[in-house]
Amino acid sequence: MIRINKPESGPPILSDPAKRGPKATAKIKELYDAGRRDFTFDSGIYGAASVKNKLITIQHQKCSFCESRVTHVSYGDVEHFRPKGGAQQTVDDPMSTPGYYWLAYDWGNLFLSCQICNQRFKKNLFPLADPTRRARSHYDDLALEAPLFIHPVFDDPVDFIGFREEYAYAVDDDPRGEATWKNLGLNRPELVEMRRDSLVGVELLARTLPSLPAGPVRNEVMDHLDQLKQPTAQYSSMNAAAIRAILG
Repeated sequence: MIRINKPESGPPILSDPAKRGPKATAKIKELYDAGRRDFTFDSGIYGAASVKNKLITIQHQKCSFCESRVTHVSYGDVEHFRPKGGAQQTVDDPMSTPGYYWLAYDWGNLFLSCQICNQRFKKNLFPLADPTRRARSHYDDLALEAPLFIHPVFDDPVDFIGFREEYAYAVDDDPRGEATWKNLGLNRPELVEMRRDSLVGVELLARTLPSLPAGPVRNEVMDHLDQLKQPTAQYSSMNAAAIRAILG
C-alpha cells in the first residue's frame, strides 16, 4: 500500500448538490428516518466514468491495497472503504446491517481496487478495535470509531506495513498493519509471485549501482531506482524497502 494524495472534492456527480450523488444521499437518509433499513444503491453514481477515471488518475492506475496495476488486466472496482450495504468484524461474523449507507456516494469513501482485493478478500469486512463503537447511522460520529484497516489517505501505510523481500509484514507487530495485510490478502500466493518477479530487477539494479563508475550509466541507474520508489511505480512500497535494505 501507498499513501494516496486525494483531492477533497470529487467529480461533480458526487460533489455538486444539484447532481445525482448528493440527491441520492439525501434520499437514502430520508428513507432511514422513515424506518427503512434495507437499501439499494446506484452503481451508476459511485461507479460513474468521471469517478472511476479520477480514481485511476490519482492512484496511478494502481489498486489502493495491493499496488498492482489494475487497468492493464481488468476494469477494476470502485471500492467502498466503509462498506455501504453491511459490515463484518471478521469473515466468520454475521453481517451487521445497515452498513455505511450514507457514505455510498461519498468521494472520501471511494477508492480504485483490483477485483481480487475487493471481491475475494475485503468484501464487507471493516474491523474496528472496538466493534461496539461502530457507527450505525448518519447521526453517529465516525470519529469515535477506531478502524483496524489502514486508510489510504489519512494514514501513511509505510508506518504500518513493511516488506521483507516480496512478503508484507506488520511493522513492530502493529495490529492495524496485521489486520490490513492479512484480511486483504496482501501475501496471497499469486500476488507474492508477481512481486517476486518484479523484485529481481530492482535488487539487481541496486546491487550493481555501487560498482558503477561515475558517469552517464551510473546516473541512469540511479534515476531508474528513484523512479521505482515513486508512487507511480507498481509495488513502489516493496521497491523502496528493497532498495533501502541494499543501499541504506
